[in-house]
Amino acid sequence: MLMIKERRPLFRTIEGWARNVLLQAGAIRECEEHGWIRDRADPDARERALLMARQDPPFDVSPDEAVAAVAEVLGSIGDTCPECPPGV
Repeated sequence: MLMIKERRPLFRTIEGWARNVLLQAGAIRECEEHGWIRDRADPDARERALLMARQDPPFDVSPDEAVAAVAEVLGSIGDTCPECPPGV
């Protein structure tokens, strides 16, 4: 008997989707040593991420909600790694 499993969504939360959009756009990056996500403070990358969110939101999410999710995630990310020494 052939059984078909229902596919899980690629991202379980809108926040996970938003982090992926920000990574793809180059607006955030991971600290190579500790793994913390850091804001690159690149305005062009931020604009790319917001444009990507508006043009290709997840299923059942409006473009405005997708943009708001990306902006909220971006606002919650700092530009320094809390474990790195100051100035790194």
